[in-house]
Amino acid sequence: QVQFVESGGGLVQPGGSLRLSCAVSGSIFRILNMAWYRQVPGNQRELVAGITNGGSTMYTDSVKGRFTISRDNAKNTVNLQMNSLKPEDTAVYYCNINPPNIRAWGQGTQVTVSS
Repeated sequence: QVQFVESGGGLVQPGGSLRLSCAVSGSIFRILNMAWYRQVPGNQRELVAGITNGGSTMYTDSVKGRFTISRDNAKNTVNLQMNSLKPEDTAVYYCNINPPNIRAWGQGTQVTVSS
């Protein structure tokens, strides 16, 4: 079973940047369509950004122009560069395949944007 380990979260001031990374186990990473999701307590988990096995990307409207998703098939990682962060970006961020395997959610990484 493919597993996901997220890292890179933290506390950052509005306007700051963070880079999230997700390590993906297994030998099939290169064929997976991947995505980053986020969840605020009390809300549903939402898809933030996705990248196909061919490298095509998509973003939810609220992060377009600020976030960049990328993948490294040699290292089995998917990354999320987050710039110009806003308080409303505060959430726990998860990676998973797209659409997600609901049995495979990792622990996530907390991102807090606050002054």
